[in-house]
Amino acid sequence: MSAPRTFAVIPARHASTRFPGKPLALIAGRPMIEHVWRRCQEARVFDGVVVATDDARIQETVTRFGGTAVMTSPECATGTDRVAEVARARPDVDVWVNVQGDEPMVDPASLRVLAGLFTDPAVEMGTLVRPLEAAEVDSPHVVKTVLALNGDALYFSRSTVPFIREPGEEGAVKRWAHLGLYGYRRETLLRLAELSPTPMEQAEKLEQLRALEHGIRIRCGKVTGRTVAVDVPEDVARVEAAMRGG
Repeated sequence: MSAPRTFAVIPARHASTRFPGKPLALIAGRPMIEHVWRRCQEARVFDGVVVATDDARIQETVTRFGGTAVMTSPECATGTDRVAEVARARPDVDVWVNVQGDEPMVDPASLRVLAGLFTDPAVEMGTLVRPLEAAEVDSPHVVKTVLALNGDALYFSRSTVPFIREPGEEGAVKRWAHLGLYGYRRETLLRLAELSPTPMEQAEKLEQLRALEHGIRIRCGKVTGRTVAVDVPEDVARVEAAMRGG
């Protein structure tokens, strides 16, 4: 079977409480959104890479470095909503990958793994997981993923899951941490964007649980890479140091 036609979308909004104008912040001399766009290009698995924004300044910046930006509604509540708005106008694209606009060091190899999940026609939605580190087991800031034997997600939680009842059995179960990158079949994305928030989603504050609660299966690709996200201005220096290998 031939690979499905796949686009990456990078949602980018200018308004941010903790870091206004974040997509345009300069990192190693380039706007952050350009770093993300270039890494999507380096993955060499996308038939197109689009920045979805509600701000003309971001659109102008993307056009200037040679990218494509699509204006979307300022009413979009989430990045998923912004990706869905782009997808509605493109019935010719089979799979949409949502790439966070605040991760300038997203690994092209990880993007290839995510896009590759959709060569299986049974996959409706995909995401990525990496091995959970011992220091992260009890942290609510690191989302844990419990997997079925075929790699589908059974659950995502901020809690320590699965619970190991018997001492000495820790090595029998592999624990996984979730990476916030998603891919969707177009019809699954459009359906998901119309669904209301669900009880577990609201309790855990994890948007992906909406899909599971509505019976949408999420296939998980296993990777080892980690990213350094930019949440506040101080993170810029951390990313620049990581890019230098420091």
